[in-house]
Amino acid sequence: MSYNTPPTPAERARRARRRQLLEERAHHHRRNPSPAEARLWLILKGRGLRTTFRRQVVLGGRYIADFLARDQRLIIEVDGEQHAARASADAQRDHYLARLGYRTLRIPAREIHADLPGVARLILEQLWGLDFGQ
Repeated sequence: MSYNTPPTPAERARRARRRQLLEERAHHHRRNPSPAEARLWLILKGRGLRTTFRRQVVLGGRYIADFLARDQRLIIEVDGEQHAARASADAQRDHYLARLGYRTLRIPAREIHADLPGVARLILEQLWGLDFGQ
């Protein structure tokens, strides 16, 4: 199907079902975050970083972002050990989301557990262009 051709009713139904499944999965992940996601959420929720984050957000009808600062067009992904084997898929995903105007910041889960203040500084740098010059 070309991008200029309107979707058929069957295609619209398929997209709606896919979106519904993604929304259900995102809801599940919001209720059952990984330990690293739960820990990171403690510094992202509220407006402590001077912006609003949402968690487990469906984007582009294809992907779920772990955390999203919509106004700054920044996605934060918490990468567990399994992401090392998914580098190619993650790159494709990041490229697709970049075409939608989003930047992706990938943070290893082990880094969140080891240095949460350092992760917060990194996020502030990405959000506001600040340089803390360790």
